[in-house]
Amino acid sequence: MDAMRTLFKGEFSVACGQMYIDSRTSPDDSDTGLHECFMGQRAGLCGAAVPGYLFLLTGMHTGSVPLTVELHETEPPLDFDGSQDVVETPFQAASDGTLLIEWGGVGRSLGLRPGPYRVRYHCRGMDRANGVVRDEDEPVLDEYLLQFWPCPPERDRIVKRTSESAAYWHEFAGELPPPPTPEELAETERLAREKEEREARELRERLEEEKWGGRLPSDRLRTVAGNVSAMVDLDVALLHAIDEAGPDIQRAIARRTAHRSCDVAGLSDVDWIARGLTELDQGVSFSPPLDDRDQTWNLLLSDPRVPSTTVTLPDGTPNASQQAMALPALTRAVRSPISAGTAVPTAWKPQPKNCAAR
Repeated sequence: MDAMRTLFKGEFSVACGQMYIDSRTSPDDSDTGLHECFMGQRAGLCGAAVPGYLFLLTGMHTGSVPLTVELHETEPPLDFDGSQDVVETPFQAASDGTLLIEWGGVGRSLGLRPGPYRVRYHCRGMDRANGVVRDEDEPVLDEYLLQFWPCPPERDRIVKRTSESAAYWHEFAGELPPPPTPEELAETERLAREKEEREARELRERLEEEKWGGRLPSDRLRTVAGNVSAMVDLDVALLHAIDEAGPDIQRAIARRTAHRSCDVAGLSDVDWIARGLTELDQGVSFSPPLDDRDQTWNLLLSDPRVPSTTVTLPDGTPNASQQAMALPALTRAVRSPISAGTAVPTAWKPQPKNCAAR
């Protein structure tokens, strides 16, 4: 004898002719629309195309309907008992948290164990209640019975069809395409991911173009050391022109910039800096103190012959040491040019000093 347990019995609120069963641990409203839930089914009224979810249709548009939900140990006898329309669908309860849910999201726990079930949905009075908005004190027009029992997945079917409302929904379901396969879903996700990545890349490029004066910088320019951002603000067209000029012209510009910076800052007449400018022009290694970073900066700050004047930087920073701003034009001029990786002509490589001459 079939043992039965009633999971719910009473008036249940519906809106837009809908109520739901949801057992998913991570609900996603985006895949539980009417079409998604009935895709690939022959039967309307109870949509089960979304795993762990049931989309139940009623004749009543808005109001409450008598609803009974039962759990059976085995398939219950097919007793229409006045039911005008009956359908069956498979249902996979994904968790212990299966809920009977109203339109607004209010849920009641059914206490259904996880596992595969067969669902039989009995409907009575759908045509009589079709499109009706029912208040609490008005007569009952339609009522529903939902039966669960453990069962391996089987194709949905129409058990009994009487009402015009049910016929409409059966036709609606039958015209829908089957749900996408796992491979199709994976391909859709891949295309969406590629689109997102492409749009993000295009946005980064637009922002980078704006930053670099309306054109994308070369890879060399992106990775070049130094205060490139200040040059972008000062004269971005000149910066791109230097990037494209080639190593010989870049080195010539670096030497010219070092001389000009030291002249303006009053450093060219300081003997150890003047010697460094000469060594730069000759393409030989710096002699002390310019061959050691710490010694260079310590002497710049302690040598009484070094002037002390201030300037305002392009970014608005006031009272910056003009000499500290100028010195890197000399010390960094011996580094590789912007066109990194290009062979450096021997004449411009810093040459080691003759050890025998020491």
